[in-house]
Amino acid sequence: MRGTLLVPTLNEAGSIGTVLRQFRETWALANAGPFRDRPVDWELLVIDGASTDGTGEIAEREGARVVTERRRGYGRAYRTGFEAAQGDVIATMDGDGTYPVAEFPKLVQMLLDEQLDFITTDRLAHLEERAMTMEHRIGNWVLNTFLRIAYAHYLREAGNPPLRDSQSGMWVFRRSVLERVRITQDGMPMSEELKLEVILNGLRFKEVPIPYAERWAGPPKLSSYRDGRANLEFLLAKRFQVAKEHGQGRLFVGDLPARSSDRPASR
Repeated sequence: MRGTLLVPTLNEAGSIGTVLRQFRETWALANAGPFRDRPVDWELLVIDGASTDGTGEIAEREGARVVTERRRGYGRAYRTGFEAAQGDVIATMDGDGTYPVAEFPKLVQMLLDEQLDFITTDRLAHLEERAMTMEHRIGNWVLNTFLRIAYAHYLREAGNPPLRDSQSGMWVFRRSVLERVRITQDGMPMSEELKLEVILNGLRFKEVPIPYAERWAGPPKLSSYRDGRANLEFLLAKRFQVAKEHGQGRLFVGDLPARSSDRPASR
């Protein structure tokens, strides 16, 4: 089986090499152990936002294929990466060392054994004290609370507990998911858009708790206010769109029919 590790980067020279090396080492052990009967051949795909600190060169030395995406945006990097990815299974993470590389074999095994389409992760379950500023904690709480209220019906339909961490960037999913979702966002809202699209289209979805660590190098690139506002505006606009699609005037109550899933992604 072929897999793609997709990592968006922007000036992550202090961590990207170690992150990619750890991933390769983790899967060498996994393919010799629990995956020996179904080994995964991973391509390392880095979508780099024209870094100026040598991030791309370091990634290439670690065996990654580097695609430079000069158009700005977290979501834009992922949309470019989705088009370039060649794996049957796609795994994602940031290049700053915050996500636990060692969890990937467990997540991939869960995806396959439980016949899931998409796994996202919950960073808030095991959050290191310095991994997130108070402003980011508050922002995450606001966004997650609003999403759980506004999209309560669809979260119930997914057959899971409410989505706890709509902003997590560590996912494992089948490539076929990309043909079933509609992705439009170039900025930070793409993360919540992708999860909502998976849920709205009735795909087999699961959220798994993970540990989340402090960045290895450099300050966070998120703006609590700017990015938080953009995410909240997207969630509200998306909810109006969903209500309009189903001819509903209500946003927070009532049972809405499941949305058709036979629409290709827009990337």
